[in-house]
Amino acid sequence: MPGIDITRLAQEKGAPVIILVEPQMAENIGTAARAMANFALSRLRLVAPRDGWPNGRAYPSASGANRILDEAELFPTFEAAIDDLNLVFAATARAHDQVKPVVGPKAAVTAMRPRIAAGEQVGVVFGRERNGLLAGEVALAHSILTYPVNPDFSSLNLAQAVLVLGYEWFSQTHEGNLPFEMVERSEPASMAQTRAFFEMVERELDRVEFYRPLEKRDSMVTNLRNIIMRMSPSRQDLATLHGAIFAIAEGAKGSARSGTLDVERAGTLRTLLAKAAADKSGGQAPVRGLARLLRRNPIEAERILWDQMMKDRRFAGRGFKRAIPIGPHVADIVSFDLRLVVDFDPPGEDAAAEGARAVKRAWLTERGYRVVVMKADEVERDCAGPLDLLQQAIEAEI
Repeated sequence: MPGIDITRLAQEKGAPVIILVEPQMAENIGTAARAMANFALSRLRLVAPRDGWPNGRAYPSASGANRILDEAELFPTFEAAIDDLNLVFAATARAHDQVKPVVGPKAAVTAMRPRIAAGEQVGVVFGRERNGLLAGEVALAHSILTYPVNPDFSSLNLAQAVLVLGYEWFSQTHEGNLPFEMVERSEPASMAQTRAFFEMVERELDRVEFYRPLEKRDSMVTNLRNIIMRMSPSRQDLATLHGAIFAIAEGAKGSARSGTLDVERAGTLRTLLAKAAADKSGGQAPVRGLARLLRRNPIEAERILWDQMMKDRRFAGRGFKRAIPIGPHVADIVSFDLRLVVDFDPPGEDAAAEGARAVKRAWLTERGYRVVVMKADEVERDCAGPLDLLQQAIEAEI
């Protein structure tokens, strides 16, 4: 990775030296260097590589850990490679029958960390691919390092052996911190939104006679609610589920009038959508899906105004459409030709819904749309005045 110093963490916190004794293939040296770079080990020593050193065949296998290869130290003998070390671990899968402490990777790293922090030189020696370390080489180590593996198949390749140690080293040195966490895309759902979702789901399940036998309805409702609550859903989660379940319910009923919502529930759906749209972290797919539901479930004021607009020649050919998504929002009525949006102001909205609607109008205005605000209750009482207001807005632009 160009421009990134893969040895930075090793220099800041220190690290054990990795010593490969008579490695047979340059490719194995490269993969071992890659494993070292993954876990902030940077000092590599090579004892008499069979094919000589430096060797260009190691670099492709290192996958970018070139600096470790460039700075690798070459030694003619095992003894020369460990002469300046204060603590040596011999990595081996064989017992060697030597009276010497035997530790796993966790204990080994726990022992070497304070020594390295105190400025001592610590090394871990890995043997030849074919037959590992010799008994005399193990005898010069302070401890034997071995891994808890399947005793019937205990052989690891060189890079794997280095990687296991590196993983334990990095986990302890950096407290096991993961490089990234789940991104929180939306705020947790409010209880009001959650209750509205429950009411919708339970209503639809009642319609299809899901609760059988009926005497078990209460316990089934409780179980379903607990499933959702264990999820700790976000606002966007509930908006998406709301839209998906509505779409399924509508699909089952077809386009008949019985598939629409009553006025109160249509208003509730718009409130939920307005709050979801104000959350700038959400995606667009749920908004498009809910726009289709809004188109089929207009509030009474929208239905009245739209019916009258379709009969009024003043608005013919102006390109008006109903319940159309624009970015993260849904316009009640919009003409893209005129860059004009009609937005209804329902009575009795809570503060959150009013704030969300204000965000929507500001967002549209910033992008060149003129927003005509209409009081829903005024439209329901007498549509003539709102129609004249809309015509005035059109003429003002022309």
